[in-house]
This record gives sequence, structure tokens and C-alpha cells, in this order.
Amino acid sequence: MEIINHFKDFSNVSIFLAYNVNVDALKYLVDPSDIEELKENFSDSEIKTKIEEYPRTIEKPIDFVARLIHAMKSGKPAEVPLKNNLEIDTFLNRLTYNEERIGGQVGIISNLLSILNLKKIIFYSPILAKKQAEMFENNENLVFPNIINGKLVLKKPIESFKNDELKINRIFEYKEDIEFYLENEKITTPQSNRFIVASRPENLRIEIKDELKNYMPEIGKLVDCAIISGVQAIKEEYSDGKTSEYYLNKVKEDIKSLKKENKDLKVHFEFASIQNTEMRKKIAESILPEVDCVGMDETEIANIIHVLGYEELSEGILKHSKIEDVLKASKILLEKYNLEGMQVHTMYYIMYLCKKGGILSDESLEKTLEFATVLASTKAALGQISSIEDLKTGLKIPHNKHGELLKEIVENISKEKELGGYKIILVPSRIVGNPKSTVGLGDTISAGAFVGYVSELKKLKNK
Repeated sequence: MEIINHFKDFSNVSIFLAYNVNVDALKYLVDPSDIEELKENFSDSEIKTKIEEYPRTIEKPIDFVARLIHAMKSGKPAEVPLKNNLEIDTFLNRLTYNEERIGGQVGIISNLLSILNLKKIIFYSPILAKKQAEMFENNENLVFPNIINGKLVLKKPIESFKNDELKINRIFEYKEDIEFYLENEKITTPQSNRFIVASRPENLRIEIKDELKNYMPEIGKLVDCAIISGVQAIKEEYSDGKTSEYYLNKVKEDIKSLKKENKDLKVHFEFASIQNTEMRKKIAESILPEVDCVGMDETEIANIIHVLGYEELSEGILKHSKIEDVLKASKILLEKYNLEGMQVHTMYYIMYLCKKGGILSDESLEKTLEFATVLASTKAALGQISSIEDLKTGLKIPHNKHGELLKEIVENISKEKELGGYKIILVPSRIVGNPKSTVGLGDTISAGAFVGYVSELKKLKNK
């Protein structure tokens, strides 16, 4: 129970979150008939050909089916942007979805942190429709920034929505051990995971709008930390001629404005799946130098390393998932972008890499990661976290069977000369055998670990 009590320290932490909030429409794929229904309008040879083409945007139903099956075969999480048109919109809208809930990294994290009783959660999204606003926790600590008569006013989401376009992501959650055939190939899903069809509305621009921009330093003074996410929604070019460079510069300006009058403010960047390789590189090189910490899964770190020129290391991570390779990649990013910390979450562990000499002890860092595993296992088991009491469910789930081996590997790697100046903290994950949901697990882990980190820093400073 001591690890659950860790959240009590969060009540002295305030945070700012931007930029992505949407509605998630979830469809659960639980047996082979669900897959057969989705692919019934296409021949297996058509699907195989399209899988080999590997479409990086979903423009037609065949693109969707091909990328879904590719994801299910690998068991890896995947997110592919949707390019709206009548054919694909009609196809997706005709499907029956099991439920709708708050989505987007900011939406998921805001509700979680509100339940964990943070002092203040100020979240921002460039678009906030009524349906999105209604899905937020109606708590006093969760607010949206408004400008009224030239002053910054923090109001509940339900008091802040506008007549904005609704952003909906379609999420396809599949179970482990679903068996189906593609021509003569038998496919068995190696683990439970999800495939996301991510909408990219033309009107969604990743930026703080002009009316609020001048108040960012004031918001920065109100918080201890910030999580930046949703940058994966930036397009290369827009109909009005603006480009990705324009909006990436806007994000950099926003981060600098937040820190302008609060130099101690810590900024975490939560990465996501980015299909466009050029955009992947631009985002890394634009945003990572501006932040303190980065969170990503093993596929995301492999993809980033690949566009930075480490193809062999990237392929090794994707094929073999060795901790040694993930650490090499983490060290490359930590040094290249002068980061304070790199946090990587995989199915089997959460790992933190930072340079030695920081003020937090190994025990403090381990506690933050351990709490994150409890949050993740609770969310996986129940689908969502609705109260502090729910965390008892996650606490009952044991660490996975590879835990001791993973710790031993890290202990041995830590002795290597090239890692002598680094702290490596690894905590084995608590794996839920039949998860209710996998959406937002990475966001949940990163939010819990980062806020825990900031909370521990505040405790030391206040001693």
C-alpha cells in the first residue's frame, strides 16, 4: 500500500498540458469472425499486396484492412493518419463501435491526474467541442484557460467549449491469440494491443491560439511542470500554405513562453507513432532540444533512431527488443538533445536513463516507475481509472515473470564503461493477462512517472 500512498505527494503539484484532445471510438476485436467481417470485401491477395505497399495514410478501406492486419501480426501498437474522403469515411462510419470515451494524450492524462488529486491541471486544446468537454472529469482541479475582458480565467471544461469541429479517432483493440488466415498463412496475434485510425481535421492546428499566447508566461508561473503531446498531428502542408515548420516553431515558442518566468519548470514530451519519416525527423530535431524529459515506447524509439541514421540499431530493436539496444538508443537521444531523462516503456518493463549527479536517489526514481506500473496495470485491467480505490486492483497484479532477469541484465549493463556516467533504473511491468483496454497505457505510464519525478523534486526542495 505504501506505493499507492505515493500519489498523496501529487496534491502539491500543478501541471500544464497541450495539445491533443479527441473522442476515441473503440471497437473490440475478440475472435476470428470480427476480422473476417472487416476483410470480406477484399481478396486475400489484394490485402497481401497492400500490406507490402505499406500505406502510411489511410485513404481507402483496403489501406485500413492491410495496416490493421499488419499491426495484428506484429502485436505492436500502431497509429496511422486518416485522409478523409467519402469512401473511407462511409466505410468507417458504418462500423459498429463498442464505446466512446475521452481520447488524445492530453484528454487521457488530464482525467487521470485529476483523479490523482493534483493541485491544478490546466489543459489546452486548439479545438474543444461540447462532446469532448463533457467527457472530462468535473473536478475543481481540472481547468481550461479562457481570456475574459483581457484577463486569464481558469474555468472547467464544460464551461469552456466552443462550436468547434469534433475530432474522433477510431481505435481497434484486439486480443491475444486471435487466429485467422490470409491466403495460406495462419496469423496468430502475439499479444493484446490496438490499432488507431487517427483523424487529422484541417482546422486542427497544433498551436496556442493568439488570444492566449501572451498569457503563457502567466500560466507558466502557476505550474511546476508541463507535458507536451499531440505534435504528431502536424501535417507537412495546409490548404492556406502554412507548413510543418511554421507549427513546429509555434510549439517551440509555446515551450519557451511557458518557461519565461519560471526557469525551474520541467517539460516532458510524450512521443507517438509518426508514419511520415520526414516529419518524424523534423519533430525530433525541433522539439527534443526544448524539453527536459521524453517518454516513448520501444517502437517509437526505434523509429526515431532510424531517421537519425542508426538503421542497424533501429532494426535490431524492432526485431529483437533487446534492452542493450534500447539503452544505446536512449543514450544517443539523451546526449544528442541534452535531455535530463529518457523514459522508455515496453510490454515488459519501464526504464529510466539519466546522467549521474542528479539530486534524486535511485530509490526515489524507482518509486516513481513502480507507481507508474500500478497505474498501467489498473487501467489495463479495468479499462479506465475512476478512483484512487481502483489502484488496489493494479497493485494485486504481480510483476511479469521476466522481472528478475531484466533487472539482472540492467545490473550487468550498468557496469559497462560507456555507461559509467549514467543511472539506469528499470522496473518490470505488471502484465494483465486479458486486458480490458490497451489505449493510453503509455500515456498513463509517462504521466505517472513524470509527475512522480516532479513531486519527488519538490519534496527535496521544500526540506
